Amino acid sequence: MVRALNVDIGSKSRDSMPSPTPTTASTVPPSETKNHVDSPSSAIPLSRYVLFFGLSILGCGFDLWSKAAVFAWLGMPGQNRYFWFLEPYVGFQTSLNEGALFGLGQGYTPVFAVFSVIAAIGILYWLFVAKAAHDWLLTTALGLITGGIFGNLYDRLGIWGEAAVRDFILFRYNDEYVWPNFNVADSLLVVGAGLMLWHSFFVSQNSATFTESDSEAN
Repeated sequence: MVRALNVDIGSKSRDSMPSPTPTTASTVPPSETKNHVDSPSSAIPLSRYVLFFGLSILGCGFDLWSKAAVFAWLGMPGQNRYFWFLEPYVGFQTSLNEGALFGLGQGYTPVFAVFSVIAAIGILYWLFVAKAAHDWLLTTALGLITGGIFGNLYDRLGIWGEAAVRDFILFRYNDEYVWPNFNVADSLLVVGAGLMLWHSFFVSQNSATFTESDSEAN
């Protein structure tokens, strides 16, 4: 009888012990999973290098090709030659810019050339040393910006024959409302800056909210 009592007590003790919970992906805290995948100390994927340098090289190449083609077609500024897509609002007209984006800072071409080199070095450091390239949207934005930087830097250094940026895209409402001529490189800079603003206001805030909610849950 004593033996039967001991067996009964032992079986009840085993039944009352909680069974171990198997470890699955759902039991791992989201913050730990996210940090494991996107840790800044981890190696940057090869796809990020391809994305960044692909956008930079293609963007710069298309900018230089378009400027050479349009200037060969319409000639240098001063010939008063136009090509209209929607006359008289959208078209091509060649012009030279010795300043920055959209004609700002005229006469400071060497200064802007130096700033361009510094900006390019800063972008490379931020992406591949500080590991910002883990973020695909930032990589895309900075790839476009770098393509625009080198497209205009080529012109500012005078490699094409004159130390001035070649512009040819024309937008205007009438003779009183004419937007400064620009080029493909300027467009790349604007689109890249827009993506960075989007990332700053939406993606970064969402990431911060996600991290904060994880901390409160833990």
